[in-house]
Amino acid sequence: MTTAGGLRGAADDPSAAAASSCAVSRRAARRLLRAWTIEDLRRLAEKRLPRAVFDFFDGGAEDETTLRDNRAAFERVRLAPRMLTGVAQIDTASDILGSRSKLPIAIGPTGGVGFGWPFADVGIARAAAAAGIPYTLSTMATASIERIAREAGGRLWFQAYIFKNRDITRQLIERARQLGYDALMVTVDVPVGGKRERDFRNDFGIRFRFTPRNVLDFASRPGWALSVLRHGMPALENVAGFAPEATSIAEIASSVGSFWDAGFDWDGLKEMRERWPRKMLVKGVLRADDAERLASLGIDAVVVSNHGGRQLDGAVASLDALPPIVGAVKGRMSVLVDGGVRRGVDVLKAVALGAEGVMLGRATLYGACAAGEAGAARALEILRDELVRAMQLSGVRSVREIGPDLLAPSQPPL
Repeated sequence: MTTAGGLRGAADDPSAAAASSCAVSRRAARRLLRAWTIEDLRRLAEKRLPRAVFDFFDGGAEDETTLRDNRAAFERVRLAPRMLTGVAQIDTASDILGSRSKLPIAIGPTGGVGFGWPFADVGIARAAAAAGIPYTLSTMATASIERIAREAGGRLWFQAYIFKNRDITRQLIERARQLGYDALMVTVDVPVGGKRERDFRNDFGIRFRFTPRNVLDFASRPGWALSVLRHGMPALENVAGFAPEATSIAEIASSVGSFWDAGFDWDGLKEMRERWPRKMLVKGVLRADDAERLASLGIDAVVVSNHGGRQLDGAVASLDALPPIVGAVKGRMSVLVDGGVRRGVDVLKAVALGAEGVMLGRATLYGACAAGEAGAARALEILRDELVRAMQLSGVRSVREIGPDLLAPSQPPL
């Protein structure tokens, strides 16, 4: 198996990556090879992580209605497969945001990944590069813009949150521009943080404090605890310098989070579009009229997303919001969708409903939390195998052949 590589938080020497990599044990490797689904990887991650850390990644806002509905939306879609089309050879390549991808898949931004496995941001990015798909680095990642560019390779996008101090946002974006990131993704659905109640119940609130409950929780997972002792707590490397008085990752997150700009609006986005010279995506859109307005501003792509059910509970499932948005902007901008993707057939369904591709969040995150880079690679391998099989069983030989005619007649029209 491969290893999940990366540098220590304070190291600047790329040659140290091999020395500080966190290898997958033979026992873990055997378990990984027995993971046949993303749900298998989820269960492996759950066994390895303290409850508070697992729930931070796995949970949603309030009653988690939207979190559950993201998955249910894919399960509601039914296909009408073709027969006798000759499917011995399958081409999974697709154009995403104007460039070729080996799969109609991109990795979406996920924050705090290093809590789950040391150097996991780098591991997921490397797995994406090996799979020939884009990777998006979160502002709140535990690896810096520079570290990912230096160590991961592949096709890189940078995701920006908006700070009240716009100079902070501009500095981050300029760093990504100078390092050649292909695209900028602006997340617009976090004017304030969602109410994620699992974190409260686990004493995983911000500002973080040690309590009898969470200390016992951490101690119950000795493998995870030993990895933290060995490698240290991760840092939110992109934003650590903006909260120099903070002494922990939680304090940094709290300080930076208080700087988010709830007043960011269309004028601010227009200014960002004018400043950024390359492709730009806007993530967190669920309405066709918003997507149309984005197209008129020259935004290159919209990501139909409810933030994985972690923001407004009761928001529409991302897949249900997809067809009206595709109908409103098709031909003028790319459309991606995220939230609830757990099977290769989900990718086929999203493309049939008009998406250019899907973005993954928890799917590769579960893999990385189970076994670092090797786990993330296993997640992508599972999804690719399932996508190929679903295409063969649906009678399509290439992603180009996936269209609305594959949807059962009860499906909503585009």
